[in-house]
Amino acid sequence: MNNKLKHFILALTTACAMNTLFLVGQSHAAQYSPNFKGTEITEFVNIVGKNLKKTMIVDPNVRGKINVRSYDLLSEDQYYQFFLNVLEVYGFAAVEMDNNIIKIIRNKDAKTASIPVIGSDSRILGDEMVTRVVEVKNVTVRELVPLLRQLSDQAGGGNVVNYDPANVIMLTGTAATVNRLVKIIERVDRAGDQDVEIIKLQYASAGEMVRIIEAMNKPTSGKAGQPTFLIPKIVADDRSNSVIISGEVKARERVVRLVKRLDSELESNGNTRVYYLKYSKAEDLVKVLKGVSESIVAETSGAQTKTRSSQKRDVSIDAHESTNALVITAQPDMLVSLEAVIRQLDVRRAQVLVEAIIVEVLEGDGVDLGVQWFTEAGGFTQFNNGPAPISSVAAAAKAAESTPGDYVPPVFSPSNGEVVTPGYNKPDVDGNYEPLAQVLSAVSGMMFGIVKNDWGAIVQAVSRDKNSNILATPSITTLDNEEAYFIVGQEVPIITGSATGSNNNNPFQTVDRQEVGVKLRVTPQVNEGDAVQLIIEQEVSSVSGSAGVDISIDKREIKTVVMADSGATVVLGGLIDESVQESIEKVPLLGDIPLLGHLFKSTSNKTSKRNLMVFLRPTIIRDGQLMDEMSQAKYNYIRADQIRKQEEGLSLMSDENMPILPKWNDKLALPPSFEEYQKTIKDNKEGKEKTSFEQSKYNEPSYEEYKKSLEQQEKLEASEDKN
Repeated sequence: MNNKLKHFILALTTACAMNTLFLVGQSHAAQYSPNFKGTEITEFVNIVGKNLKKTMIVDPNVRGKINVRSYDLLSEDQYYQFFLNVLEVYGFAAVEMDNNIIKIIRNKDAKTASIPVIGSDSRILGDEMVTRVVEVKNVTVRELVPLLRQLSDQAGGGNVVNYDPANVIMLTGTAATVNRLVKIIERVDRAGDQDVEIIKLQYASAGEMVRIIEAMNKPTSGKAGQPTFLIPKIVADDRSNSVIISGEVKARERVVRLVKRLDSELESNGNTRVYYLKYSKAEDLVKVLKGVSESIVAETSGAQTKTRSSQKRDVSIDAHESTNALVITAQPDMLVSLEAVIRQLDVRRAQVLVEAIIVEVLEGDGVDLGVQWFTEAGGFTQFNNGPAPISSVAAAAKAAESTPGDYVPPVFSPSNGEVVTPGYNKPDVDGNYEPLAQVLSAVSGMMFGIVKNDWGAIVQAVSRDKNSNILATPSITTLDNEEAYFIVGQEVPIITGSATGSNNNNPFQTVDRQEVGVKLRVTPQVNEGDAVQLIIEQEVSSVSGSAGVDISIDKREIKTVVMADSGATVVLGGLIDESVQESIEKVPLLGDIPLLGHLFKSTSNKTSKRNLMVFLRPTIIRDGQLMDEMSQAKYNYIRADQIRKQEEGLSLMSDENMPILPKWNDKLALPPSFEEYQKTIKDNKEGKEKTSFEQSKYNEPSYEEYKKSLEQQEKLEASEDKN
């Protein structure tokens, strides 16, 4: 078959296909009878576009042949839907633009194209690609989307996406498929409707009522339980003595009927109950409950007086210390009221961890310079604001001089005049150095003297620097509204009185001991939210020396009440004092001479500054997990410091004597039993491995292993930083 014949057959086939599509004019409506056999899909699109007077843009990936025939006359709308149906069957989709242009693309590409976003009032039907956003009110979209995806053509143009923050579902696909999924969502959303009902009880206790209903709904062993959506959620509101019920309509109605039947008035007969407390102290609650019972009795007595009814309502409330329990004897309605009070008071109280940093910085500088001179003729200068008095130095030096021994003449014989005992000098008498020692003990710095002929001079110079830095980091954990006290220091004896015996003998003194050091007294009160009110008493004291008849104590104290959030830092204190002192003693007129005047005066300068700062950080601890985490952090800090000290080692002792805390473990390691101990000794003698007890007890890594793990960790962190 030559090319001309091929072109002729193709033209004939196209003409036949076009002839099968005829237009019947009746009034103003057009009708179509499509019939295509072995027609290229691009030609099919062009024919439909020409008949509907629309511009068609075909994706190059749209290829293939179609076979379709209609035995019915179609209107223009039906003809367009027929066109969309054919495209959908062959895996293509039409995206209609605003300027009367239709893009023909692959079905799987249509979900990202500019297809219209419709709402609940849209009239688009059939296989036209659309997107719709559906709001879900009663069920979770995260659980609903996987089910909807099984009903949508995910491989083609369909797509189902959920947005959890707004609890909405975005559906993409043909209008028929999207509308079907919307109907499914509406029915499922109605099935998940869980309204809330609140029933206020008159006679029964809300907590006891919830306990009974939950016990009834608890599934029995060996039997299949009820579906989850048929089990209502029940919560007790002790404040208003109400029961809150949430769930399906039928499940709620069943529980409501049961609650109303159980909430009936009890008979007024005496009864005794024992309440075991979990957190509160029984002795503390007795006083509160007696006050509540007295008010209830007074209120009911007034009501009985109006109704002319007389009924005795005796109440007995006692505490049993051994079991921390309350024993209450009262009428049933009174027991219900007291039980509600006990339930609200017997709750776990929050704890507060108060971490403090106490810093005291003391700086002091002083300079003394003085010149004193003297002459044997009777003149001298002397100052008392720094150097030692020259008169005391001279007297002490004179007393320290040794005295030469006296000469003893010889003894002659009276008979012949010969020397019986030759003459000699007695030993020198040593001087008394004690006055000189007392004078020099009061000298600080450098002092030197010059003596020439009848003149002498003493020069004394000293410079003082005093710096002290006290740092304390106490940490206290206490219950809400409970005072905690912390002290690190010593007890210093202080004389408070003295007396003598009847004969002025056997004297005795009374001594009191005063705490000196770093003290912290705090009482926290947890308020609504995370706020903590702190009643703080902070004191830093130290022994400064002796003054008068006893010692003197420096004391810095802060008392205040502050409010802080949990984890926030509060700063107290500040600059306490700062002083500058200058003392000059001089000889009149001579001391005012420039330069030479320093020979006739003594100067002393002193400066001091003291700064005390207290930083407090309260942390509310409401559960045991947070307490465990904070305790573990403190424990590991101490253990790491011990490992550091072991690494530094001891200079004169073996490092094996350095104590190290074991690894953090909540469980206490009990000592082995006698049998386990005997087995351990036997295994060691035989050279066997350690028992399971030994392995569990001595699983602490050696120091070399610990150091190696630290080095590996540092290398890993260094490589991560480079990356």
